[in-house]
Amino acid sequence: MPPPSQQTDERRPRALVIDQAWRGLGPGLESLSGPDGAPLTRTVKLIVLPLIVRPALRPELAADFLEPAGAARLDALIRESGARLAATARWFTLVKKTRRALGVVAGNPQDLYFQRCFELATEHGEPAAGADALARTVVEDVADAGGGRTVEALKDCLTDAALRARLDAQLAVGWEGRRPATATATDATATESPAPAAEAVALAADALEACGAPGPAERSSAYASMVEAGHGALFGRVLWAHTSGVWGGVDPPAHLGLTARPVPSQPEVGRSASTATLPAPLDRSLFERLFVVLQSSARREELPTARELVEREAGRSCAPLGLYDESLRVTVVLGGRLAVGLDPLGTGDAAAGRTAAHRAVNSRWRREASVLRARRMTVSPHADPEGGTLDALAQDLRTPWAAYMRRLWVRLHGRDVRDAPLEDLASAWAVLDGVARSVIMDHRTRVRAALRALPTTPATAVEAAEPRSA
Repeated sequence: MPPPSQQTDERRPRALVIDQAWRGLGPGLESLSGPDGAPLTRTVKLIVLPLIVRPALRPELAADFLEPAGAARLDALIRESGARLAATARWFTLVKKTRRALGVVAGNPQDLYFQRCFELATEHGEPAAGADALARTVVEDVADAGGGRTVEALKDCLTDAALRARLDAQLAVGWEGRRPATATATDATATESPAPAAEAVALAADALEACGAPGPAERSSAYASMVEAGHGALFGRVLWAHTSGVWGGVDPPAHLGLTARPVPSQPEVGRSASTATLPAPLDRSLFERLFVVLQSSARREELPTARELVEREAGRSCAPLGLYDESLRVTVVLGGRLAVGLDPLGTGDAAAGRTAAHRAVNSRWRREASVLRARRMTVSPHADPEGGTLDALAQDLRTPWAAYMRRLWVRLHGRDVRDAPLEDLASAWAVLDGVARSVIMDHRTRVRAALRALPTTPATAVEAAEPRSA
């Protein structure tokens, strides 16, 4: 029998079932949990779903919303894994301590060690005698797997003065070589709605309609037509010319946050990067672009070496939309069309043509029952009258395309580095939809954190923030 909190005759969001079951496990999971006690996004992505839920083997648990029997089964699976998850948390704490002692700093520890720690917990249980040696072996194995593919290797590579000079020259030539395309795009986009871009927009709408509609998404030929016609490269050239009006929506910026400049400028080689101060994707140096790839990669052995990475990135950074592969560039176009139609607040302000994909993502965002009140509070003048954190979160909801496009580009860039194109519309939709889910979950976490940090809210303000409908 599921606990009272899980008993219901209605379908339940899978994420909510996971959250409630996780909280019911009690203490000992701090290193796998956020400040509010919920599982970290990476915990769900790297441990809970692939290693405990295993939706490929249990398709009834693969949906976003679960029937009562599925919700009860999921709850039971997580609770049955409580002891192993507690052991995983302790192994992770030990591995991080060992990593610091060895002076290893490359990569995100959660990406690198979460699944390895779950394996240790499964095989050995809680850390006991010999645990220090096992933790050291894990850290050294992971470090060895990334040989020549770490941030440190990237830094060492770029201390080579001859290589930097060659990269500078390659960037200058590549950027100069794009000018004829820019001129062509400028000529072609002299009118408000350039014909080539208009054709791409129409095909993108067809593809997005097929994405969110029932049945196999690969039935749509629009995606294949866009790739074959090079519409991704076309849009990249159009955006080099800072053409307005190509995305639709209510006057979104031409670059949808991919650059903070009127037009992108020639990339630099760079020497350092910080996750806290990364610029917009198309404004990043070669170092910053590759820093993100190396930091976020859990399988660095699949990557080229640092020297190969920087040499290829010089050409990629001068390509349309900063990507080589046309299928990935077309997916940026689809993502842009989807992004300008996102409307989580349900205001109807976004005027981009609605498609089945828009309806699927917007309805999911608006169904965020667990944070509905919090979201209403972000747009209530009583909740944050000084324009603080909640006001910034409200702005995120008014311009959701910004976070969406930034995250989408990073994900597609990672695929481009690995030579992993998106072969069909079904594959592209999996990425587009996955990015939407990621943005929604991230915003949910940030809203909760902001509300916890607020002083006690007067009753009148809370009432003003509450939704009025049942």
